[in-house]
Amino acid sequence: MPTPATRARKAPARAPRAVKAQPRVGIVSLGCPKALVDSERILTRLRSEGYAVTGSYEQADVVLVNTCGFLDSAKQESLEAIGEAIAENGRVIVTGCLGVEAERIRAEHPEVLAVTGPHQYEQVMEAVHQHLPPAHEPFVDLVPPQGIRLTPRHYAYLKISEGCNNRCSFCIIPSLRGDLASRPIHHVLAEAERLVAAGVKELLVISQDTSAYGLDLKYAPQSWKGRTWETRFLDLARALGETGAWVRLHYVYPYPHVDQVIPLMAEGRVLPYLDIPFQHASPRVLKAMRRPAHQGRVLERLAAWRRQVPDLAIRSTFIVGFPGESEEDFQFLLDWLEEAQLDRVGCFKYEAVAGAAANALPGAVPEAVKEERWHRFMQAQQAISAARLKARVGRRLPVILDQVEGDTAAARSQFDAPEIDGVVKLTGAAGLKPGDIVTAEITGAEAYDLTARVSKG
Repeated sequence: MPTPATRARKAPARAPRAVKAQPRVGIVSLGCPKALVDSERILTRLRSEGYAVTGSYEQADVVLVNTCGFLDSAKQESLEAIGEAIAENGRVIVTGCLGVEAERIRAEHPEVLAVTGPHQYEQVMEAVHQHLPPAHEPFVDLVPPQGIRLTPRHYAYLKISEGCNNRCSFCIIPSLRGDLASRPIHHVLAEAERLVAAGVKELLVISQDTSAYGLDLKYAPQSWKGRTWETRFLDLARALGETGAWVRLHYVYPYPHVDQVIPLMAEGRVLPYLDIPFQHASPRVLKAMRRPAHQGRVLERLAAWRRQVPDLAIRSTFIVGFPGESEEDFQFLLDWLEEAQLDRVGCFKYEAVAGAAANALPGAVPEAVKEERWHRFMQAQQAISAARLKARVGRRLPVILDQVEGDTAAARSQFDAPEIDGVVKLTGAAGLKPGDIVTAEITGAEAYDLTARVSKG
């Protein structure tokens, strides 16, 4: 289902669509991997009730649009996606984070059939039942044990919790998705087992705050496969490390107890990769953001982790131009980056989000200054990333193949997450297929990617 690049035209009134023997549902999924998991869960429920899923507006009897509502730009993209779905199909149900602004959606698109909020699976199903009744009684065997997924067969996102207890001043996620609500560990492990049994080679652990996992459940112990596991970050990482799949940890805050997971990386049980959303480095800006401000301790922690796992790759995201950010604050950030030597970094220019506490802060940074700082930031980080990639030239590394075309393939090393990090441009891949894990000889480094050939040794 296409994602719109421009606002779609308003759709003319349509005659009721004749429903086929097996009703068909299309879906447009926007936003982060957590929203993608929501879409997969909805599709799994639909398939279990006998609905067919289609990627075509024309073939769909109704279209679900799973929206994003974090930034104003994301809200606009979601509204455009709704408009396109209405123009192309005419029968649209809206869900996701923007669903909390139902009045805004209906004001712009009064034709929508229903609007629900984030992870409101029951309400979505009720809306589908109302506007597209199932043709027959549900048969659960229409759904594979691992459920319906929107990712390639060889990797899957594993959501371990909903919501967040943090109250960052620039973020409205808690108001959209609520406080931290962890899944009991035996439920997560059961899902992971089904995914691996279905051919998944890489599990990408996601949440709003992965290292806080289980806090709301008081780390309740659960029995799984004859052993007792506590619902906490360490036990989860240890148990997932026994599945045989690559385990990649996302959205990990650098709390002290994360230190306990690093030995699992040294032992090869968990990938040497951490996605840590630092957002800034200046203590003054971090305080205004309502985030931990002890960056000196974080640098010490990163150094200690790398002493244990020299290959540890760290990716992060940052915001420049936050209200009140001075040139001194920004230079502090650049100096911190140089010392931290992060592998992969994304940077965003601050954008006010409706309902966020940061909107009331003084010292708005002009757009031209944001732009200039963004370019300086990216230039500084590009040099760091390029140097770290260059250091891998000549090494032999395991890579997982995402796409294969003849003798060439797009692959990823253990240091690269899908979609957000770089790729390994691989030759000598004839006869291989997506999901294969092979050893690659790294032959060159570009700004963000590596080149390599399949090792014959």
